[in-house]
Amino acid sequence: MNIPDKVLNRLSLYHFILDDLRENEQYISSKKIAELLNIDNSQVRKDLKYLGSSDLGKCRVGYDAKKLKKTIEEKLGFKQQRNAFIIGAGNLGSALAKYNSFKDYGLNIVAMFDTDTKKIGTFINGKEVFNVTKVATLATKMKVDFAILTVPRENAKTTANYLAGAGIKNIWNFTPCILDVPKDIKVWNENLIGSFLQFNIEKK
Repeated sequence: MNIPDKVLNRLSLYHFILDDLRENEQYISSKKIAELLNIDNSQVRKDLKYLGSSDLGKCRVGYDAKKLKKTIEEKLGFKQQRNAFIIGAGNLGSALAKYNSFKDYGLNIVAMFDTDTKKIGTFINGKEVFNVTKVATLATKMKVDFAILTVPRENAKTTANYLAGAGIKNIWNFTPCILDVPKDIKVWNENLIGSFLQFNIEKK
């Protein structure tokens, strides 16, 4: 069953909530999840149906927290480790490299790349920064086809096309730029500005 992007996003938020529960909290209701996220109770129940399991909850008791957490992890593939490169060792790229919780969700940052000679050869949270010209060689050697793009906007399009030519088939784009890449390259745009503007409008 294909899960819509918005549902995937909410399921990951449900996992955050379940991960924060105390050991003695065995059950959690859809109402509590909904209240924490300020969404409708029925929406939570609809989302959880995508997990395809009918024995997660008990009437008037709630969902078995540990079982629900494990089911979300299995359905969303948290245990399937995927190696990735970070392209751009600036402030954002460095911050992402230092976010150790990525591994809990199946994302393993194995190396970083930049064009700044002062950064090349250094290590950020144990990840070496290589010259971006080595992407193709190391992608083949490390069997990596996934890259997180955090370069400056003016370099985004040319860098993305370079990555495509170097064998990278999947790009998580953190730049404020719409990439023009071959059709066989999958791009996920992380719209930080759009998220802020949505928040800003909602607060007015």
